[in-house]
Amino acid sequence: MDWDDVVFEVDLLKSQEINLDYILELIFEHNKKVKDKASLVEEVRRIIRSSVGNRAKESLVVDFINQADLDKIQDKASIIDTFFSFAQTEQKREAEELITTENLNEEAAKRYILTSLKREYASENGTELNEILPKMSPLNPQYLTKKQSVFQKISAFVDKFKGVGGKI
Repeated sequence: MDWDDVVFEVDLLKSQEINLDYILELIFEHNKKVKDKASLVEEVRRIIRSSVGNRAKESLVVDFINQADLDKIQDKASIIDTFFSFAQTEQKREAEELITTENLNEEAAKRYILTSLKREYASENGTELNEILPKMSPLNPQYLTKKQSVFQKISAFVDKFKGVGGKI
């Protein structure tokens, strides 16, 4: 067991709920010591899984590690900025992909997704969700299935991207 790991674990226990900035700062610190993305990814997965509030962001953070040139990032403030602009680009791309794939009403879907991101969860209440669905009779047996699957995808999207800011 490496002494750094022990110190690291103690720091982790001290910070009751790990926030995203803290995880990004750890990525910055670890990258300086360990120039190996695979072990960095493994470490980050472990941290994120121990942090209930950030579990949904695991794939986003891992994609960031794999795609970013971490060695070019100068300091902790820069890694946070770099991550957020990466996350906002991904958010826009994934929102567009979701709207296209599910054949959603674009304007209504963007409004619904932005509202959901603001309140940090997607809601099935009200008519917002119905308005984004492709034109289909509510009597169509596929309507409820479609509504459920779209709702689940948007919920997962919101969990992944809430707090990153940006536009869609």
